[in-house]
Amino acid sequence: MIPKEFFITSGKAISTVSELNAFDLALKKAGIAQCNIVPVSSILPPNCKERKWKKIPAGTITFAVVARMDGGEGTTIGAGIAWAWEKNKEYGLVAEAHGYMDLKALKETLVWKIKEMADIRGIEIGTVKHRIEVLRVPMDHYGCVLAALVFCPI
Repeated sequence: MIPKEFFITSGKAISTVSELNAFDLALKKAGIAQCNIVPVSSILPPNCKERKWKKIPAGTITFAVVARMDGGEGTTIGAGIAWAWEKNKEYGLVAEAHGYMDLKALKETLVWKIKEMADIRGIEIGTVKHRIEVLRVPMDHYGCVLAALVFCPI
């Protein structure tokens, strides 16, 4: 299976019940809670087009590159992805980062990671795009942030 399209989405949420509930709400806010997410690694196939968010039927097995961070009260959590195409658009790369980081730290980490991925492959990449979510988790709450590159099912 070679995906033809992908979209980028993200979400963040808090819950007083559990990290799992915060994660579930973050998935809902990202518009992918109805999917059965299967994590994949970090290559965009040739001719795979970026598109706007697309509703995916409930229960669909959905491949995605996902960055996720959970945290407890008083923590700052962040997750993000970066993507870029090889100079000749033969294929693309996707990098993920997560941790107790703010926006600036996440962006720097993502750029560093995707550039290292390109160096390992001996390729030049074009413009690096990114999607990042950061959240300061309130007291007496659990938090979750996520960012995802979702491959559209055929």
